[in-house]
Amino acid sequence: MEPVAIIGLGASTPIGRSVWASAAAVRAGVSGFFEHPSMIDTAGEAMRVAKAPWLPTTMEEIERCRELVVPAILEALTVMGTAFPAVRVGLALALPPERPGRQVRLAHELLTIVSQYFPRRFSSAEVFEHGHAAGHLAVDTAIRSLQNGHSDAYVVAGVDSYLAPETLEWIEECDQLHGGGELNNAWGFIPGEAAGALLLTTTRFSDEHQVERLGDVLTLGIDHEPNLIKTDTVCVGEGLTRALRAALTPLPRGARIDNVFCDLNGETYRADEYGFAALRTREWFRAATDFVAPADCWGDVGAAGTPLHIALGVIAHRKRYGKGPLSMVCASSESGERGAAVICGYEAGGG
Repeated sequence: MEPVAIIGLGASTPIGRSVWASAAAVRAGVSGFFEHPSMIDTAGEAMRVAKAPWLPTTMEEIERCRELVVPAILEALTVMGTAFPAVRVGLALALPPERPGRQVRLAHELLTIVSQYFPRRFSSAEVFEHGHAAGHLAVDTAIRSLQNGHSDAYVVAGVDSYLAPETLEWIEECDQLHGGGELNNAWGFIPGEAAGALLLTTTRFSDEHQVERLGDVLTLGIDHEPNLIKTDTVCVGEGLTRALRAALTPLPRGARIDNVFCDLNGETYRADEYGFAALRTREWFRAATDFVAPADCWGDVGAAGTPLHIALGVIAHRKRYGKGPLSMVCASSESGERGAAVICGYEAGGG
């Protein structure tokens, strides 16, 4: 595939109301964890969550997602301004899958909200309700549309919130809620909420319109894992390995991945899966075990993870604290989807 240019970034997370603030907070190891004021776990302790501190705890899921994703998309679109009124911009929205506490009309409502907030901005829109790896599916759609000439630019956005009471209760029932004490699960995850957005275009468009490239999506790999979490099967990372190889094989001979951003969240399943996959593909990495897992700062953010992690990879090189320009961003959905993308970051003025 031809590289696709990243020309805009946006984010709303528990540790920052912009993409640059969120990236700086991850870099500094800032924690966005709070004790929930009303949700109690089975051990009698307040559930620990990563909540956007400016949103009321009682706010409903659709409203929470709206308040997260609209600012993220607006931030990513800032570079467009009013200079490109005739540009055809597509929208691919990554969302959580069906689960307890998720409103049935979430996708429809959010698409309506976004279209009303950005009237006549988007020429097409698609939704991917697959959780963690939904962002990779959205990026794949954006790449195909751009390279087929159906769009001039594409917004890939992801938003998720695990903070509905029914969702938190379901997470604990599935023995996935992180907590302390003898009766709690030290290998669970902290439920979070966030939104991330990318503005993608072709390298030709960015050159013709003299728009600075923050980075490129070089390659993409998508596959499926048959041995799922919360089943009796054993996952040895076969699906993630195939996704990684699909993204890594097209790289030039001798290329090595400098940085890894992934959705590991403290669960043994994810750690084991990544360990097996990294072992099989280690020749492409400088240090596959030296990864960044931002869930230890903003919690598990589900479908928002991929665009946020891509933004972190771009910013890490731009701010010169990454180990090099090439970053791997990988994700695993509970329903089996696996995604991997190689991102090339540019220093200021270098894109």
